Amino acid sequence: MAYTAADVKKLREKTGAGMMDCKKALDETDGDFAAAEDALRVKGLAAAAKKSSRTAAEGLVGVAVVSDRNRGTRGVAVEVNSETDFVAKNDQFQDFVRNTTQVALGAASDDVEALKAAAYPAGGTVGEVLTNNVATIGENQQIRRMKTVTVSGGVIVPYVHNAAAPNLGKIGVLVALESEGGAGDMGKLEDLGKQIAMHIAAAFPMALTAEDLDPELIERERKVAAEKAAESGKPAEVQAKMVDGAVAKFAKENALLSQVFVMDNKTPIAQVVEQAGKDVGAKVVLKDYVRFQLGEGIEKEASDFAAEVAAAVAG
Repeated sequence: MAYTAADVKKLREKTGAGMMDCKKALDETDGDFAAAEDALRVKGLAAAAKKSSRTAAEGLVGVAVVSDRNRGTRGVAVEVNSETDFVAKNDQFQDFVRNTTQVALGAASDDVEALKAAAYPAGGTVGEVLTNNVATIGENQQIRRMKTVTVSGGVIVPYVHNAAAPNLGKIGVLVALESEGGAGDMGKLEDLGKQIAMHIAAAFPMALTAEDLDPELIERERKVAAEKAAESGKPAEVQAKMVDGAVAKFAKENALLSQVFVMDNKTPIAQVVEQAGKDVGAKVVLKDYVRFQLGEGIEKEASDFAAEVAAAVAG
């Protein structure tokens, strides 16, 4: 499998390893990106895989919340991409993201195509307005994804890190706290939700619980841990314990409820939520969350830096 200069650049950005180490890893794995990433990790040249904070697609993430007596409290996050950050600062684009996020609050599912077919507040459908925006602004734009969370009682707290405008930015978070506490307790829950949302923005949880983590991701971690353990030369039973310990550590560090709260750097999120229940006199459950970072997983066209990498590959 061949690889390109852009592959070397991408591997370097994702792992933090040196350019030549990335090139060597791709050489050794015949251009297999995932295998090269794992090889760098086995050698201790890359950190454990996380959702990269170095993604480069432009646009905005919008978040919105509404409370309804019949439907409980609902929150939604929507990501709309553009080609450049300049467009993301455009009032027309920001209005579209804001209005589309409000429309998404009433959606019956997280189906983007259904959202595009829904009525837009100013007339037409969301998809028709999007098409018009592409024509008038002169740059490609896409509604990439959406996710809704609900609670029957309690609060959903929205948070945008480094907001470009109210409820619009590059990292959007929703925290769903379910509780039967009284109305007077909602303020405490909102404060807690805001703190947990800030934690989520910073800590990159991959799932709510360890059981929710992608089994393929866990298996990949197990294989990496097994290779590292094998290099230790220790007895097989010791290696097995090393592998189990490494996988357990990975799960603990990447599941939200077991992550250590960034506000005090010692208390697991699950205990923070449990204590909140004692404070309000009613059980509190962290039911769900959303963390949308603009451009996660989207590759942007290589910049001039690729020429430097190309020279290294050719050499």
